[in-house]
Amino acid sequence: MKVLVIHNLHRKGSASGDDQVFKSETALLEQHGHQVVRYTDNNDRFDRLGPLGKLAAIGGMLWSFRNSRAVREIIRKERPDIVHVHTFFPMLSPSILYAARREGCKVVATLHDTRFICPCATSLRGTELCNRCGDGKYLRMCRYGCFKGSRLQSLPVALIFTYHRLRRSFYRQIDRYICLNDNQIRLLKQIGFEEKKIVKKYNFVPDAQANIAAAVPEGLPERYAVFYGRIGEEKGIRVLQQIWEQLPEIPLVVMGGGPLEEEFRAWAQEREQVHFLGYTQHDKCLAIVKGGEFVVFPSIWYEGCSMVEIEAESLGRAIVATDLGFSQEAITDGINGYKVALGDVSGFVSRIRQLWADPEKCRTMGEAARREYEEKYLPEDNYRQLMEIYEKTLRGE
Repeated sequence: MKVLVIHNLHRKGSASGDDQVFKSETALLEQHGHQVVRYTDNNDRFDRLGPLGKLAAIGGMLWSFRNSRAVREIIRKERPDIVHVHTFFPMLSPSILYAARREGCKVVATLHDTRFICPCATSLRGTELCNRCGDGKYLRMCRYGCFKGSRLQSLPVALIFTYHRLRRSFYRQIDRYICLNDNQIRLLKQIGFEEKKIVKKYNFVPDAQANIAAAVPEGLPERYAVFYGRIGEEKGIRVLQQIWEQLPEIPLVVMGGGPLEEEFRAWAQEREQVHFLGYTQHDKCLAIVKGGEFVVFPSIWYEGCSMVEIEAESLGRAIVATDLGFSQEAITDGINGYKVALGDVSGFVSRIRQLWADPEKCRTMGEAARREYEEKYLPEDNYRQLMEIYEKTLRGE
């Protein structure tokens, strides 16, 4: 099978989960003998543009003639059997969906977030969950400054999604939606997406347990808890800070980069028990995670299918996470980790202390997490599911 896979890459150095899925899934297809044609754009290109170029690029977020032409030319030349779209916003634009359909291709889209409900993709208004824009009245974004905290920047995003809502672009131009959890499916059905076009498939990660040895760098304590990922508001960084204000006795190792990185670094430097390593190369990061006792994941938004949680399970590490989105399905409370109500700082503190005081519990929960990984997130199982999705889409089922 020949597959055209399209994705809008995040900025260089970003630890974005959808970038990781795009790379690992295309590699998996090639490992099984399929031809993969990749077409990407990236947000770094926007940063390199001058003022006029950026203005034109903003217009291109509504409809990118450049990317639409390129996709049509690729399809005419390569004649793929199917088109698989990951992220299209902001640089690719929904025009690539029309391009694929106009060339007679079936289109599968993986929904890595809630962008079809919330144009910001986070379902957050500030730090509060919000799905009101599922009704299509996106101009309220301007009132609240939902996009990057700016009313002005929210306006073009609201207009772009209003236009495509009116054209029903996301309803008509996609043949199959791959959702990553039940919450996504529920939200899509609430705003009129066809249930028969929706399928659930988790992400996967390679078997880190088999390839990574635990490693504790010099300067770190012998025992520690771990947070790793994007140092951003939606990942619960401020919640993490509130938790560790109450846990002076428990060492925490934090790895990652993001918009709150410098603020977090300054905070960590004032606390002896917090060790902030910043961006850490992936294999080294996983080795440090494996050397830890458990992973803390206080996210405040709907995680699609968190690569952090899947990786932690593959490494045999229990997770203490917010009872929200993917975590509701990934964690069986008290078995492979603990689920804590959104924003419940005292609940996190209690569960973390409980695990920290019981190394044997950490071990048995970690073993259960590993079994969960083997049952749900192995590459071979994911490949079989993906091929079934492609084949059913091609048959029109």
